Amino acid sequence: MNARKASVPFIFATVFLESLGIGIVIPILPDLIRRFSSDPDFVSKYLGYFMSVYALMQFFCSPVLGRLADRFGRRPVLLSSIFGAAIDYLIMAFAPNLSILFIGRVISGMTGAAFTVATAYMADISDESNRSANFGLIGAAFGIGFIVGPAIGGLISHFGVAAPFIAAAVLNLLNFLFGYFVLPESLIPENRREIHVSQLNPFRSLHKVFTTKGIILFVWVFILLFLAGNVHPAVWTLYTEKKFGWTSVQVGLSLAVVGVAMAFVQGYLMRILIPKWGNPKALLIGTIVGALSFAAVAFATETWMVYVVLVISAIQGISNPALQSIISAQVPPNEQGELQGSLMSLGSLTAVIAPLMYTYLYAQFTHADAPIQFAGMPYLVAALICASSLILLAIAHPKKSTTT
Repeated sequence: MNARKASVPFIFATVFLESLGIGIVIPILPDLIRRFSSDPDFVSKYLGYFMSVYALMQFFCSPVLGRLADRFGRRPVLLSSIFGAAIDYLIMAFAPNLSILFIGRVISGMTGAAFTVATAYMADISDESNRSANFGLIGAAFGIGFIVGPAIGGLISHFGVAAPFIAAAVLNLLNFLFGYFVLPESLIPENRREIHVSQLNPFRSLHKVFTTKGIILFVWVFILLFLAGNVHPAVWTLYTEKKFGWTSVQVGLSLAVVGVAMAFVQGYLMRILIPKWGNPKALLIGTIVGALSFAAVAFATETWMVYVVLVISAIQGISNPALQSIISAQVPPNEQGELQGSLMSLGSLTAVIAPLMYTYLYAQFTHADAPIQFAGMPYLVAALICASSLILLAIAHPKKSTTT
């Protein structure tokens, strides 16, 4: 394969494997924790802790990797992160206690920040004619990862809880070898920037992204949409187990359905809808669908209702590529790594807050003494958060939202 032509497949594979890891962990992580304790309160508590520490490490590491990629190029940072991910999966597979498992989640968060550099790489090789489509391809890779990840988790887990993680480690090592031999560098030398230790502070990067003219309102929309979307990894397994009596295999199947729908929307349908509607309208429609879908999940009473909502909610997937395209179009090439790192950090920061917030809401409305029994409360709150971003879009529309 020609080195330049290998770029998009490699980025696709890298994002896919990151998503695959998430897909594996979401349905199986409760079972991993149950290896050390069967107490439901213990499992719920540590599920929130492990998800939050993963996101916290991404918050600190995303801008660091972004700036390193702006200085030394995307290729070395990507390859290092992918290799680290492979090692991490092996650590989690054979963790003898919660402390080692916790260390594994810390490393997962650090290496998972490679998504930042992958996105910056895609921005490097994109222009106005294909930027939205390429960001949509990243979304499709994420969706396909959610298809394969839960499937691997459900099927290979019959050989033991460690088996899916060993498989993920092998796939990451293969991707590392693929990238090592064929991936070209995307950032030309004249677009590289000097780096200083003070610039690696994630809060400094956040200050800059909040003060960059033309994108502030869209950054807040980004935060709200990520905060709402994180309800799924936070409580999906617990919610469906309690309300519908699902097993981990059924949870994995539902995530696979989400992955198929997302892959179709972001890999195919988005290429039709965004050019037809434009980025602002696609963002608006995707956000409305998201808010309605979260509310529908909250009040669903039958399994078939959940699947109908999951399929329809995939339309929400057009919102993030449209939003990413709007924001990235306002930033010069030599700042794309820092921008994507900052956005990733914001997404990670919401993912630190979300598991604690949503698991708390879930516990408050499901425990035996709760005055109101309503397991769907986390999803209702997510719907309100998603809907609130529509106010910001209404304010932003007369301004920079005309970007297409």
